[in-house]
Amino acid sequence: MGGAPSGTGPVLPGTGGAPPGDGSVPPGSQWYDAEAGPLVRPYAVTGGRTQPGPGGVRFDLIALVAADDGDGRPGEALLGPEHRALVALCRDEVQSVAELSADADLPVGVVRVLLGDLLEAGCVRVSRPVPPAQLPDERILREVIDGLRAL
Repeated sequence: MGGAPSGTGPVLPGTGGAPPGDGSVPPGSQWYDAEAGPLVRPYAVTGGRTQPGPGGVRFDLIALVAADDGDGRPGEALLGPEHRALVALCRDEVQSVAELSADADLPVGVVRVLLGDLLEAGCVRVSRPVPPAQLPDERILREVIDGLRAL
């Protein structure tokens, strides 16, 4: 029979072959593969929060984020490594929320919460897309184009 070596119990995934309960692998520090490192749940990164900031700002997937060039950043020293990684990603070029999520390898919901923290600390600027209701009517734009062509 394959699986566990003879004389031991079943080997649990992520325990590195150590039998459960022998104390060799502390709970929560299992590595699930060689490159992954320890598993950190998304709610641990955000402190259990699911909404960004006290203002409840909603970040669109296509909202553009840029690092703020301001000199005084009082809250930046208090930020975690994920916050600093997001600032570093948008320091060189403006990025959308979706791009930041993909580049940081974090779920979009987590990135939105972290961006709320960064916005509140004054570390980033966010340009939100224009809502469709505020865009000019297509009919009016066509009339303007037709008028320009008639000139």
